[in-house]
Amino acid sequence: MRTPHGEVLTPSFMPVGTRAMLNYVTTEDLHNSGSEIILGGNTYHMLCTPGMEVIEKIGGMHRFMGWPKSMLTDSGGFQVLSLSKNGTICIVDEDGAHFKHPMTGKIIHLNSKTSIQAQKIIGADIIMAFDQCTPETGGREAALAALDRTHRWLVSSKEEHEKQPHSAYGFKQALFGIIQGGSFRDLREQSIEFILKQDLDGIGIGGEVIGFDMPKTCEIIDWVRPMLPEDKVRYTMGVGLHPQDLIDVVGRGVDIFDCVAPTRNARHGTLYYGQIIERDGWLAFENEGDNCRILIKKSQYAKDENPILPGCGCYTCQHFSRAYLHYLFKEGLIAYFHLASIHNIHVMQSVCTKMREIILHAS
Repeated sequence: MRTPHGEVLTPSFMPVGTRAMLNYVTTEDLHNSGSEIILGGNTYHMLCTPGMEVIEKIGGMHRFMGWPKSMLTDSGGFQVLSLSKNGTICIVDEDGAHFKHPMTGKIIHLNSKTSIQAQKIIGADIIMAFDQCTPETGGREAALAALDRTHRWLVSSKEEHEKQPHSAYGFKQALFGIIQGGSFRDLREQSIEFILKQDLDGIGIGGEVIGFDMPKTCEIIDWVRPMLPEDKVRYTMGVGLHPQDLIDVVGRGVDIFDCVAPTRNARHGTLYYGQIIERDGWLAFENEGDNCRILIKKSQYAKDENPILPGCGCYTCQHFSRAYLHYLFKEGLIAYFHLASIHNIHVMQSVCTKMREIILHAS
């Protein structure tokens, strides 16, 4: 996958910097982990702060974050789902979402046009059509309503994008549509048919269930895969709670994925621990212990001289012991959050590296 900011070898995991940063991780750490693309700057959060004026003045999100490689940004559609659960913060109607600014109280109108306009200023290489993320509560009626809105907003997003296919900084941006339809196979198939007619650059698979419920996520991918063209990038939105999740979706034909979980897990004391095993022509992430993770707060690690994961090439494992990380975590020291996040991101990228190797070998 070639973007204005470089080549991305897929499958590729995108670390998430929702607020124009990855918590406790520098862009140098991302580079050292092997990251080639990130999700940088969610449109809703960037509208709230620092605002489009600041980002445009600096010259776009790449410069603002100090990230020279490829970037995807989110349209803000997921916030339509999460924040609309509280009617005092966000109200959704046919024209989009009306948010109340969390600090100033100012009303922000986010819709298919304003989302695309903001993403032009953000300047990501890949931008997403504005959608309504399908909730898992509400049944078929809610799923169908979200699907209809997503399709209407996709047409409007594409029209706005085609007025100026380039970012505010002169390079061409790729536009992806998002398959919705919840856990209903016929709605997912309807959504694919509609999106394919729009002839977009790539296709996202969205909805509240994706990444949250992995058995259902895999089932939905199996439904839609036969209909997906070979020449379009496939993106499962929000997948990456565990290393095995990446292996599962790539085995079903997915190219890219993002998730906040690796850094969030790290901050809460959950560190990835396992080996990448070849089995039946594909891979698995396994270990004999506690669900492929270490809970560093446990007293058993207080005097443990081993690295988090023996053989891991990340900076943390190369220089520090479990005992030291246990101490930092128990004391609540910032150094822990940094070192733990480095490790978890590195493991995710190591899984991607191994998947690319086995795919190339098979071909």
